[in-house]
Amino acid sequence: MTATTENGKGGQAMHKPAVVSQQAWEVARRELLVKEKAHTRARDALAAERRRMPWVVVEENYVFEGTEGRVSLLDLFAGRHQLIVYRAFYEPGVFGWPEHACRGCSMVADQVAHVAHLNARDTTLVFASRAPQADIARLKARMGWTMPWVTITDSFDKDFGVDEWHGTNVFYRDGERIFRTYFINNRGDEQMGGTWNYLDITPLGRQEVWEDSPEGYPQTATYKWWNWNDAYVADAEPDKKWVEVSDAGEAAFRAEGANEKS
Repeated sequence: MTATTENGKGGQAMHKPAVVSQQAWEVARRELLVKEKAHTRARDALAAERRRMPWVVVEENYVFEGTEGRVSLLDLFAGRHQLIVYRAFYEPGVFGWPEHACRGCSMVADQVAHVAHLNARDTTLVFASRAPQADIARLKARMGWTMPWVTITDSFDKDFGVDEWHGTNVFYRDGERIFRTYFINNRGDEQMGGTWNYLDITPLGRQEVWEDSPEGYPQTATYKWWNWNDAYVADAEPDKKWVEVSDAGEAAFRAEGANEKS
């Protein structure tokens, strides 16, 4: 069948794809799936290359204002090895102030997954703005946001390229030494929010055995570390029942793939 048209929003002609049989649709889906899987493999390869990027030492002792008072960049790690800092624009002069943060930054905040899953991978996520803590607390309560959010008090934003535009910086802690490992902004930020996308920009990655990571990097069995956001326990062994369930799921997936190739 030929493509159909109708008037969309604004009265413009909207040219829709052809309507076909279920069998023809499955053929088209499988053809596209080949390209989608190639895209996934390319994304994984890019993340592997990102994990091998050089690091730069952070020499400055940056200070922020948190809910409990002044905190250092080292404190933001909360004892973990990895730190992701998103520079959100919420301060005098930003459109929406003081009732709202920047619309784009607010959309990013709305998409942030539960941080417990990042924490389980030794990773802390923090938002940073120049607004006072009282305003940040009020904004978070109004919008239903729960991620840690600190106030910038020095040149942190200028030094890391986020004084005039949003951006996400990634840091790694080795003892008390801090390294900047990655930076992403502009359209790169639009994919942020999901647990996997955040982990893919960190130096340790998802830390699962299938990943191509440098020798000695921490890795655990795929799926096995996953948990409910209120059930993570530090250094706990994977739940035996969940291991059985995920093993069965993996086996079924591999069997389905083998049947498709035969």
